[in-house]
Amino acid sequence: MNTLRRGRVPGPRLSQQRVVDDTGTSTRSVHAGTYEDPVTGAVGTPVFQTSTFTFTEDTYEAFDQGHIRDVPIYGRYGSPNQWVVQEKLASLENAESAVLFSSGMAAITTTLLALTNRGGHIVSSRDVYGGTFNLLREDMHQLGREVTFTDPVDIDAIRAAVRDNTQVLFFETLTNPLLKAAPLVELGRLAREKNLLLVVDGTFLPPVCLRALEHGAHIVIHSATKYLNGHSDVTAGVAAGPRKYVDRIWAQLLKFGGSLDAMMCFLLERGLKTLALRMRQHSESAVAIAEFLAGHSAVHRVHHPSRPDYPYTWLHEMRPDGFGGMVAFELGGGDEAALKLMDRLRIPVVATSLGGVESLISLPFNTSHSFLTERQRAEVGIAPGLVRFSVGIEDTSDLVTDLDQALSSL
Repeated sequence: MNTLRRGRVPGPRLSQQRVVDDTGTSTRSVHAGTYEDPVTGAVGTPVFQTSTFTFTEDTYEAFDQGHIRDVPIYGRYGSPNQWVVQEKLASLENAESAVLFSSGMAAITTTLLALTNRGGHIVSSRDVYGGTFNLLREDMHQLGREVTFTDPVDIDAIRAAVRDNTQVLFFETLTNPLLKAAPLVELGRLAREKNLLLVVDGTFLPPVCLRALEHGAHIVIHSATKYLNGHSDVTAGVAAGPRKYVDRIWAQLLKFGGSLDAMMCFLLERGLKTLALRMRQHSESAVAIAEFLAGHSAVHRVHHPSRPDYPYTWLHEMRPDGFGGMVAFELGGGDEAALKLMDRLRIPVVATSLGGVESLISLPFNTSHSFLTERQRAEVGIAPGLVRFSVGIEDTSDLVTDLDQALSSL
């Protein structure tokens, strides 16, 4: 898996799409996959706002030979606008193929069901995104899959959770909200040793920061709603990896129907063109804000990979190109102080989600992790007063000044 390279079985791809695989991430973000319209010469990809496509000899051949994923037939099967974005994301991930979904949860649900069988077993963690945890806890057993929840940073505990019927290891590259880094290299080694598939949610670290496939993952999933789109105006998801797995996931997508329409693809493609630039600003501001917070008397603890006390050193060994824009910190005054802080901030928007150009702030205890009891939150490390800050691309100095005035007033 570590030798996976683009170009062996790429696609689906139209002959009119640009291929720029031997370039840097900014160039791929802008150009990879773009549809070059042969009639008008349009610089940007046109929106193919249609649900169906005229049958041709290629269509009938595709039905006959079983490669209908590669020919425009019907919107749910695939469309030029989907393929443009999929090609760009596959290029950024250095993957053979990618498939889009109508949301990140659609990507997770479809992928896990495509890569497991009834009677199968998944090893995961309670630290995953709340929607994912609810899927694993409340629905998977009704679909005939068992799930064991382990500590996502304890490779020995993860190994001990593997059973004879285990099929998938599923973890997040950086957990929400505490930024615990999964030991990707060791997880990949375990997956190969036990003949398992390693599926990771890389939403917090998009491919310009870390390409999980190069560190042992078989499939990487993103909520494209977050950094990949980056403008808080699209809901989408993606799974990328070797085509033999992505084709299986796509076949499951056909049955579940969580496909992405052309207009959302257009917006997502536009957002992706600035991914590298945005992530640079997100990452640099997050490091500066983490440093400021660590020195403020009202802050008890800061969770960020740039801090000297960050315990998951294997993340640094993978040499990511930035840590993304998420910072979590604990206030000494507990949840009451955290609520006051949000009232007094002027720039960040109090809202759920993350990864947009605007800074967003929320408290896990009354939002993403409100379904856990206080004891359960403590077990995963969510202390009273924990604040989740999605650092946007505003001026760093403005964000620091705003945080300073709000913290100093507590």
